[in-house]
Amino acid sequence: METATADATLDGRGKSITTYVVYEASRRLDEMNDGQTLEILTDDFEPFGADIAAWCEATGHRLLESESDGDGLRFLVEKGARKTTAKKLAMVISTDGLEELLSPLGFALAAALENLEVHLFFQGPAVHVLAEGFNPKLRGWSRPFSRFAAAGMSKTGHIAAQAKLEQLRSLGARLYVCGPSMEHFKVAKEQLIFDDLPLVEYLSFMAIMEKADIHLYL
Repeated sequence: METATADATLDGRGKSITTYVVYEASRRLDEMNDGQTLEILTDDFEPFGADIAAWCEATGHRLLESESDGDGLRFLVEKGARKTTAKKLAMVISTDGLEELLSPLGFALAAALENLEVHLFFQGPAVHVLAEGFNPKLRGWSRPFSRFAAAGMSKTGHIAAQAKLEQLRSLGARLYVCGPSMEHFKVAKEQLIFDDLPLVEYLSFMAIMEKADIHLYL
């Protein structure tokens, strides 16, 4: 079967985290015109097929081709008119552990990539995530190996937590921080990596949650 020529190519091989590849694809498509096509190359990793198809369906792009090219997988995506949604995600994040942050930030990024309105409330130990110089650690006996674990995660596409927050903000996500938690865990407002974060507590975020379609507590 003849392979269609793309207007641009994204080489995502070597990464197994679909949100990492799709975020880069989203950035590339933002710079292209409707109707132009982006070729996405990935390793032969089954979740890519389902996730890229789901992302295209949610955002209005067209998945023209999805195939194995012998070395990995190849997707051809045609940029479509942006599909919007009124759905909202409200998430409470309470952990600052290296592994424990993967799921909440991954789900939040996936939601933002599918054009949901994302609201994240950081409370308890999670306020550390928003502080300058934050470096998440593994729990328990494996804590001394945190640096090696973080390096391994980065190779697959699990970028640092604060870098994911930058990605989320670039996609329109809104972050909130618990004021009392900051006081308890000794994080000063001047230490926050973003200077426009609302300091709130439970009642304020409950008002946001009441209007959200999806709620996650992680």
